[in-house]
Amino acid sequence: MDGRNPDEINFPPFETEDLRKNLARYLDSAFTAEGAAAASKVGNFKWGVYAFFDYDGEPIYVGQTNEQLRTRIRRHLTNQRTDAVAMSVLDPFEVYEIEVWPLPALQEVSKPRSKTDARWAAWESAVDQLNALERKVYDQAIEKSRFKAILNEKDPPLAKVEIEAPPSFRGRIVSDEVFAIRSHPDFRIARRALIIARLAQVIAERKVQAHIPQVNR
Repeated sequence: MDGRNPDEINFPPFETEDLRKNLARYLDSAFTAEGAAAASKVGNFKWGVYAFFDYDGEPIYVGQTNEQLRTRIRRHLTNQRTDAVAMSVLDPFEVYEIEVWPLPALQEVSKPRSKTDARWAAWESAVDQLNALERKVYDQAIEKSRFKAILNEKDPPLAKVEIEAPPSFRGRIVSDEVFAIRSHPDFRIARRALIIARLAQVIAERKVQAHIPQVNR
């Protein structure tokens, strides 16, 4: 906000700008994958699993990507283009920390145009590994949750292969200033009530899995 007119109509609200800044800092953090000779920006890994945590350290959402961690996470937290956010199940303003589990060994794997392509087997193997990792992280999140539930719009695929969770990277995306605002109980209760009201409207209009409204009771 330094040196800028706060009345400018194209100037993003303080909390929105703060989120973008801290999210970019997190995604640009150096991460050295197991066996790698040098560090890479953690958001630049194509394949991986991510989890969001709220202000109480509770896991609230788990997802996967094979397009890029940076792209997928930004889509979740900076606009309405994912099902979880559009359905008001996941409130971006409730996300305090992010943890990611990159799969650097799959960095060069891309989907072939045809199943007859010699690379198709490698693609299927990569997808199986990604699904297995997402399921492992999801199950661990459920186990660690006080409520034994998280706000995913659907369950991840069942694992077809065994996989060990790779090294992860966890960090906060909320500044001390925003934390002071949002961590107040009155603010948290009011925010959650608003989201529950939106969720109730969505449930009335769309068929959703039964476990989603149960989480908010």
